[in-house]
Amino acid sequence: MTAWQARNPGTIRTHPLVEVRTLRPTIGVGEILVRVLACGVCRTDLHVAEGDLPAHRACVIPGHEIVGVVEEVGSSVESFAPGDRVGIPWLHSTCGRCRYCLRGAENLCPHSTYTGWDVDGGYAEYVCASAEFALSLPSGYSDVELAPLLCAGIIGFRALNRASLPEDGRLGIYGFGGSAHIAAQVALARGAEVHVMTRSKSARALATSLGATSVQGAYDRPPTVLDSSLLFAPVGDLVPTALEALDRGGILSIAGIHLSDVPSLNYQRHLFYEREIRSVTANTRRDAVEFLDFAGRHHLDISTVAYPLDQANRALVDLAADRTIGAAVLVP
Repeated sequence: MTAWQARNPGTIRTHPLVEVRTLRPTIGVGEILVRVLACGVCRTDLHVAEGDLPAHRACVIPGHEIVGVVEEVGSSVESFAPGDRVGIPWLHSTCGRCRYCLRGAENLCPHSTYTGWDVDGGYAEYVCASAEFALSLPSGYSDVELAPLLCAGIIGFRALNRASLPEDGRLGIYGFGGSAHIAAQVALARGAEVHVMTRSKSARALATSLGATSVQGAYDRPPTVLDSSLLFAPVGDLVPTALEALDRGGILSIAGIHLSDVPSLNYQRHLFYEREIRSVTANTRRDAVEFLDFAGRHHLDISTVAYPLDQANRALVDLAADRTIGAAVLVP
């Protein structure tokens, strides 16, 4: 099969992924073999390729927003059958025994493994996955539309829940790419007022088209104080800006797996009056099931840009340059 590997961490322009011909993966007990129909291009893939995240597997195949069809099932698999359309997300496995797993916080499991980082992912024609962590998908969406839901959508959903937005509250969103444009629609469906701060003119246009109350530059102050905010841009400099825009008791939820250094904060200006910063680490399977159920009941408008699999590097370069409006998706 054809696949793309991250072999030489560095700027994607100068250290691109390497295209290879390799053997189709073989499955073990409890696993499924999936023929890839679409794979989203997530900023986490860029962090893996460029070395912002430490290498967990040599020559790993990135990609963790995978939509495919089951080709084979291993012994003991009863949840899926050949021919089923299935989603393979970022979370590949957890131990199921640690205190985090036992209290329902499997996203914090110290023994967790991740698709496209610890095990090979979906920048390929086939992928192997644990059936326990694979996801059933809602109808009404194309393969390309579904792919971004499997990380961008799930993580945005968790980030929004972590932000504890009050009913009919005022939500700020910093950065407006693949994850943010989905989270905004979830918030709007829940009755929130959404204010978007992003440097991209085309992203501001997308936010307006989706129903944002206001749009402005990344460092601009929104027209009203905010109850909660989500930070999707991996830019630590935005943390003080976002905190200053929060009302008393407001929460800033940081959605990314990687963030540049955060400048020093002034306690009185940024944190007093019970303002909070919360981070988001991966997701639980419960998050995924709840979000996909929501997506099945509220049809989301997923903005995508499709690339052939052989243009994986171009998709990542475009993402790094903020040229992607919505979510990039690779199609074998």
